[in-house]
Amino acid sequence: MNRDEISDAILNIEDGVLWDVVEARDVAARLEQAARAIGDELLVERARLCGVTMLMRTGELAAASRQIWSIHRWAEDHREPRLLSRLHLTWSNIHQFLGDSAQSLEHALKSVQMLGDTATPFMEIWHRLKLADALGAMGSLDAARARYRQTEDFCQRLDRPDLLLWVLNNFAWTESAAGEAARAQQIVRRLQQTAADLGTDLPPTVLDTIGAIEIENGRYADAERTLLTCIERYDDGRLEDADSLAEYLLTLARAQRGLGSADRAQASLDKSRAVCQERDLGHVLVRVHQEQAELYAARGDFEAAFAEYKVFHTAQNSLYTADREAQARTRQAMFETAEAREEAERFREQARRDPLTGLLNRRYVDEQLPGLIQRDPLLTLAIVDLDHFKQINDRLSHDVGDQVLVQVSKVLETELAAACPDGFVARMGGEEFLVVMPATEVTAAARVLDEIRSTVASHAWRPLTGDLPVTVSVGVTTRSQASSPTQPSMLSAADRNLYAAKHAGRDRVVFGLTRTRRGAATAA
Repeated sequence: MNRDEISDAILNIEDGVLWDVVEARDVAARLEQAARAIGDELLVERARLCGVTMLMRTGELAAASRQIWSIHRWAEDHREPRLLSRLHLTWSNIHQFLGDSAQSLEHALKSVQMLGDTATPFMEIWHRLKLADALGAMGSLDAARARYRQTEDFCQRLDRPDLLLWVLNNFAWTESAAGEAARAQQIVRRLQQTAADLGTDLPPTVLDTIGAIEIENGRYADAERTLLTCIERYDDGRLEDADSLAEYLLTLARAQRGLGSADRAQASLDKSRAVCQERDLGHVLVRVHQEQAELYAARGDFEAAFAEYKVFHTAQNSLYTADREAQARTRQAMFETAEAREEAERFREQARRDPLTGLLNRRYVDEQLPGLIQRDPLLTLAIVDLDHFKQINDRLSHDVGDQVLVQVSKVLETELAAACPDGFVARMGGEEFLVVMPATEVTAAARVLDEIRSTVASHAWRPLTGDLPVTVSVGVTTRSQASSPTQPSMLSAADRNLYAAKHAGRDRVVFGLTRTRRGAATAA
């Protein structure tokens, strides 16, 4: 195989919604060998990452974690943004397994931010979809909804209606998991209509999602029909996950119990149990025990239900222990190699950086600011907040809002570096930033902060925000003004002054509690 042939074959794995992950892993291994034979390092690392992804999907997280470090190091050393974007998405999945939703979200965000001109249409859509999923898993439902809708727009723009089915599937699942059954059902109707417009049959895993949502909405007859179709379409020859059939049968049993068809429900549950035992699917078998208890209770056999609940709780505790052990093995694998140790400091630094703007974050502030306050009697703090930022997000888009945040961050860093090289800027969250100015007299701080305010206001925003202006309000305090030399008291004082700046008309700097004219900066 020549280079182009190998690259195209790898891309089929990278940009595919694959069912047979074992075969894909074997193909990736052969492509890695072919890439090594022609001496193309990028193709080697791409094929290796495909193999790592397939290891994850077969449950071999520890093995995947051992391999991913060296791929990540190579991609960073060689500045390969497309490979790095795919790597961050893989890291996101690993951290989700480890139960670290915050790190999972951070890597999902990085995977989107690193999408560049070389990103494929699949990446443009899939990485945004996974970011939406991560936001949903964090409980940030409004943000997740915005990202799902954005991803839908990309499906239309890039002419990938096939991927729209997966976007709507995950969107519906996230709404359902958040207890929004009615919203989820509305998305299901759109999902079904999209499939009808495409003239395509929905795959079994999507039908299982639909059936589960129909159950949540009390539509048990619809759910039974959906799940029967799901199982009819199930093809063991292109199995995506070993637990698929057991899951489908379990969902079917729940629908049949809801219909009051205890005999049919028991038959479906027995089949699910048999698949679990045959394939050693302990995580599904736990829920089979739970459903069995519910079915006994529905029949009025409360003694049997109580006994089954005890079996369920015992199995659940055992599963929890096994999951914790698996997570521990994965964490160990992440740090036991030389590559992991070398990368540890780099990832610690990443943990102190805001993924969108690259600024330092609240974690860094909490680590460094208390010591600065104790050591520096001339320390000045300023909270900088964008004015009417919600209008930008609502009237333009969250993407435009993100770009505004990035540009404001650059202004803050540039202006502060020129005037106070020992200072730093941190993003505290949302549209709020902290400017820290060590050993700075009040008059000098006032001059610097008003220059920052003026530079933001006069920036060429029109190509990005049109008629919407971008300005900031600034609340400032010094250590001498705070009620006590502590981080909470100083931040609280700066926040009060920010409120005064907002109340006085915005686009201004306020020291103390004195309200100022626009653009002026005075001390109380």
